[in-house]
Amino acid sequence: MDFLRFLLVLYFLLTGSITLAYEPPLITLDYGQFQGSYDATYNISYFRKIPFAATTAGENRFRAPQPPLNITNGTYDSDQSFDMCPQRTVNGSEDCLFLGLYSRPWASASANRPVLVVFYGGGFIEGSASFGIPPDAYPILNVSTLNDYIVIYPNYRTNAFGFLPGQAIKDSSTSDLNPGLLDQQYALKWVQSYIDQFGGNPNNVTIWGQSAGGGSVVAQTLANGRGNQPKLFSKALASSPFWPKTYAYNAPQAEAIYDQLTSLTGCANATDTLACLKAVDVQTIRSASLIIEADNTYTTSSYNWAPVIDGDFLIDTLTDAIQSDDLQTELIWGMYNTHEGQNFIPSGLDDAATAGGFNSSLASFHSWLTGFLPGLSATDISLIESKYYPVNGSSETITYNTTYVRAGLVFRDLVLACPAYWVASAATTTGHVGEYSIPPATHGSDTIWWDTINTIQETDPLIYKGYTGAFASFIQTGDPNAHKLTNASEPGVPDLHATGDEFVIADAGFENLRLVQLKERCAFWLSVAKDVPV
Repeated sequence: MDFLRFLLVLYFLLTGSITLAYEPPLITLDYGQFQGSYDATYNISYFRKIPFAATTAGENRFRAPQPPLNITNGTYDSDQSFDMCPQRTVNGSEDCLFLGLYSRPWASASANRPVLVVFYGGGFIEGSASFGIPPDAYPILNVSTLNDYIVIYPNYRTNAFGFLPGQAIKDSSTSDLNPGLLDQQYALKWVQSYIDQFGGNPNNVTIWGQSAGGGSVVAQTLANGRGNQPKLFSKALASSPFWPKTYAYNAPQAEAIYDQLTSLTGCANATDTLACLKAVDVQTIRSASLIIEADNTYTTSSYNWAPVIDGDFLIDTLTDAIQSDDLQTELIWGMYNTHEGQNFIPSGLDDAATAGGFNSSLASFHSWLTGFLPGLSATDISLIESKYYPVNGSSETITYNTTYVRAGLVFRDLVLACPAYWVASAATTTGHVGEYSIPPATHGSDTIWWDTINTIQETDPLIYKGYTGAFASFIQTGDPNAHKLTNASEPGVPDLHATGDEFVIADAGFENLRLVQLKERCAFWLSVAKDVPV
């Protein structure tokens, strides 16, 4: 900036007679130059599309991400959407490993801002990171000017493209287990290499996600700094972390999925079934993946496409890592919703008449439970039905007397709430647990406060500032209370290690409640974890 321009800007800033307009950023990396954009309405600088790895087509299908190609045809226009990775039905492309990022405007690359990397949800079967303006999660950044960080959304592969298990994958020199998780880790490595050029601090990185995005946070936390994996972040925020059963990559259940995919794609009789799977068209894989996804949803599997224990990236199960006290992430916050398990159980459990093979009877509950957890003994099933989830019971925030709520709590605790509690309890410095209980408090209900801009954030500023503001403070400082936006009459987010309490978001405001039932139930699930497995 020349001296005259400096004086003019200084004058207008002092007099308040204009709003400073920022120039679109231009960033040069070792594989290309990227043109960013500036939006005056939301006062953000952004890059909506940056390739962070090569296409996953051809030989790269089912393979760990490979380095991006050099940009050789001039400056790359980043103000464009990008394709999602292949989805469940007809959408998506295998050339999909792109990311977008945004932040408040920066004047130089020396801003040294915290960094937030967000993984999308979608049950490990679908999802996309491409955003418009205003971008996803903007309400968190916008809740207070106290917080100033960079937000990054990377794509990652899902369904069969991202989570195909089996010994054949393990044995291949050009294939890898859990490539969807490796995509996420590759994006985190990209942050370590390049985020300083965007004004970010690679030593102050938070990861966050909701649902399968929260499950992705669990997976990345299991790998972070453990075994042969690098340490890539220090803070993790897992919202309703969907963490389904995790089998070994070559367990019978995993091999059955591989065999079913080869059968459905016409590759079962091929001399090299994996080479055949890499050669068939995308839609054939999509169609087969969708069929496999639907199998056993309410019985022997919570969902079929999910992370597996591969011995390299995921070296052990979540519960083994918890019991060995071996996580390496300093600050972890886990969230769950009161009734979110009900999104994943048969709706017939809420009906006196039989619907879809289930009804609200005790016999139907028993049938669902034994089908969902076939590895548990009759004694363990009896303990669930009589002690831990009785016919008439309660949790920290509700009482119940229906089969539907009862079954929902079983699923919620095993697949969502206990994973949130376990990772928070295993943080090496400070852990937090929160429960979102504003009705209906089902899976995804809490996203209204922070996903996209909407009127409830204005009409109920208490919850918006107290809940979303705590997220922003955690991302910025590592402490959800450091930039607390509610007054002293509203409690902050307690330290789980020190108090044993959870942070409850309720209709009328906030509470700190002692975790008793969840703690006891999670201890039970921990004791039978190898038979689930989780």
